[in-house]
Amino acid sequence: MSDTEASRPADLGRQIAVIAAFCFMIIGAMVGTGLLGGTAVQDLQGGALDADASYLAPARPAFSIWSAIYLGLAAYTIWQALPGQRARLRQRTVGWWIALTMVLNGLWLVVAQFATLPLTVLAIVVLLVALGLTFRRAVTSRLTGEGFLDALLIDGVTGLHLGWVTLATVANTAAWLTATGPAAWEASATLWGIVVLVVVALIGLAIGFFGRWRIAPALALAWGLCWLAAARLAGAPSAPEIGVTALLVAAVVLLPTVVIAGLRLVRPDVD
Repeated sequence: MSDTEASRPADLGRQIAVIAAFCFMIIGAMVGTGLLGGTAVQDLQGGALDADASYLAPARPAFSIWSAIYLGLAAYTIWQALPGQRARLRQRTVGWWIALTMVLNGLWLVVAQFATLPLTVLAIVVLLVALGLTFRRAVTSRLTGEGFLDALLIDGVTGLHLGWVTLATVANTAAWLTATGPAAWEASATLWGIVVLVVVALIGLAIGFFGRWRIAPALALAWGLCWLAAARLAGAPSAPEIGVTALLVAAVVLLPTVVIAGLRLVRPDVD
C-alpha cells in the first residue's frame, strides 16, 4: 500500500517550514550557547543550569547527545525536502509537528539566554509535550514495509529527542527549585531525588509502551541517567543514593526495550 498521493501546494509549504524551523533552531542554539557572543549554557541563570547546580543534573559529557540530535534533525530536514517525500502521507502526518519541536528547541535556548529560570521550565515542558505528541504520531503512522530512513530519521531522531528532553526537563525543574527554594530543602534533597527518579522510571516505561517499545527514547533516557549517576557518584554535589538509583532506573527503562527488540529479530510480527 503506497502512502503517496497527489502533491498539494501545502506540501511544498510544509517542506519549506521544516527547513525554516531547522534554521531557527540552529540560530537559537548559536545564540543560546554563546557562540554569537552571549553566555555559555553552563553559566546561564547564575550557573543554575550547570552540572553541579542540583542533585538531578547529569554530568557535562551527557550533553554531547545534542550533536547526535541536531545531526539527525539536519538529515531529516534534507530528506523530507526531496521531491519524493513531498506528497507522502507520513510526512503530512509528522512534518509540521517535527518543525514545531525544532522551533521550541531553539526557543528554549533563547529563553535560557535572555529570560528567567521559571520561563525555561515552561519552555522545556512545552517542548516535552510537543515531542511526546510528535513521537506518538510518528509511531502510529508507521506502515509495514517502510524503509530504514523512515525508522531512523522519523522514529529514531524524534525518539532520541524525546528521551533526552524527558531527563532535561527533570534537570531543568530541579535547577529552578534548587535556585529558588530555601536552604532547608537540601536536607531532604536525596529523598526527593530518589522519588523523582522513580517517577522518571514510570515515565520511561510509559513512553516505551505507548511508543511500541522503539529503542531510541530508552537509549537517550538511559544515556542521561548514566551520566546523572556519574555526576552524583564521582562529582559534586555528591549523592551516592541518587547515583545508584539513576543506574537502576536506566536499567528498568532500557531492559524491556532491548528484550522486545530481540524478540522482533526472531519474530518480526511482535509489536
